[in-house]
Amino acid sequence: MGALEEVHIRAMSPERFRPLLGDRYMEVEEAIETAREVLSGRVIWHINSTAKGGGVAEMLQSLLAYARGAGADVRWMTISGNPGFFSVTKRLHNHLHESAGDGGELGPDEHKTYEAALAEAADELFQLVQTGDVVYIHDPQPAGLIPHIKDKDLKVVWRCHIGVDNPGPLARDAWDFLRPYVTEADAYVFSRQEFIWDELDRERVWIVPPSIDAFSPKNEDLEPAAVGSILAVAGIQEGNHFSEALYRRFDGSSARVGRSAELDQDTPVRPDAPLVCQVSRWDRLKDPEGVLRTVSEYCEADAHLLLAGPSVAGVSDDPEGAEVLADVREQRNALPAEKRARIHLASLPMDDVEENAAMVNAIQRRSNVIVQKSLAEGFGLTVAEGMWKARPLVASRVGGIQDQIEDGVSGVLIDDPSDLEAVARAVDGFITDPARAKEVGNAARQRVLEEYLGTRSLTHYMSLLQGLLG
Repeated sequence: MGALEEVHIRAMSPERFRPLLGDRYMEVEEAIETAREVLSGRVIWHINSTAKGGGVAEMLQSLLAYARGAGADVRWMTISGNPGFFSVTKRLHNHLHESAGDGGELGPDEHKTYEAALAEAADELFQLVQTGDVVYIHDPQPAGLIPHIKDKDLKVVWRCHIGVDNPGPLARDAWDFLRPYVTEADAYVFSRQEFIWDELDRERVWIVPPSIDAFSPKNEDLEPAAVGSILAVAGIQEGNHFSEALYRRFDGSSARVGRSAELDQDTPVRPDAPLVCQVSRWDRLKDPEGVLRTVSEYCEADAHLLLAGPSVAGVSDDPEGAEVLADVREQRNALPAEKRARIHLASLPMDDVEENAAMVNAIQRRSNVIVQKSLAEGFGLTVAEGMWKARPLVASRVGGIQDQIEDGVSGVLIDDPSDLEAVARAVDGFITDPARAKEVGNAARQRVLEEYLGTRSLTHYMSLLQGLLG
């Protein structure tokens, strides 16, 4: 295996969005026509660190499929790395969120580790790209590749999916580390205006909010029977109708969930029990321990909590995941038996990313309330995914979460994520008032329909490419 690995991209026609968008689909048609003219003969490369286990990978999987279905020649490559490299990039990730992470430095030794790990990938990428191509580099991990390909007559876009509302010394330290690589890009794309770095050329900056795919296995409509069966197969909920655990793959074919999750629970959730969930990577910035404390100590409603995340063995670029999960397990095990019985931890298998997505879909559709109590967040597409299922959200007013949720209309925003009592009051409010929960959930789905479907990102990117290429 080389330092770069190509990820297979299916071609998916954007036409499937026409019934959802109605007259607004005309914008998509115009963008596709422009792309055919501007991108003819060019390859659009996307480089990131992993093909599964994170929001960036999920978004690329869908967005690139629709771009290819629209006629663009898009390719997706992931970089390999070693433990030292991923320790440095996880530190960068944490610092960009103004979090100390492991407390390590970002000095000359870290630069050497970072550049050495990317050297082989840089050589391979230089041989692949050709004059006229466009290369998208996503996030800190592959940012060091940018100077190596600027000798060729092509365009490079650096896409930063993460940031912090109020950058301090840690975030600026990460900016200083990455800026020598990043500044050579022809365009910088951020999710929010607040995330733009100091000392970058503002003329090259674009704002492109992320988006979800309404037809992916994670977001497609599921019948209640399928939801119950998928959760039963996973071992999360009582049930035995395994034959109905069906979902549609990206290519439209039918598949059945067959794997179980790695579970920490006394017994499965009853089908009639109120359920609160948070779905996210096992990351301290997602504060799963705080969510567990919220429900076990402060919520008055007799609801169960499900904390779900990917199997830590299936996420190659996050060395801290296993440590965080172990801490959450220890916290759960220390609870009194009565409280522990209402807390469920699920590590979802990553062997088949579409099966994993179907499990997440079923979890969100089964939940009465979805929580995203992040301490810091780049954008947090798991929020839009929950909103698309017409579920009420209780989430922190941080990062892109506050862009997605209209407080009091399509969810509840918590000003201080450390205020566990405030989170609990919002959760209890939805559990005890199903009519309000339904009203807010419906407003949430409409919000996503108008602002955060993949076709919006497609038109944004087509505009960016047209600007870059003339």
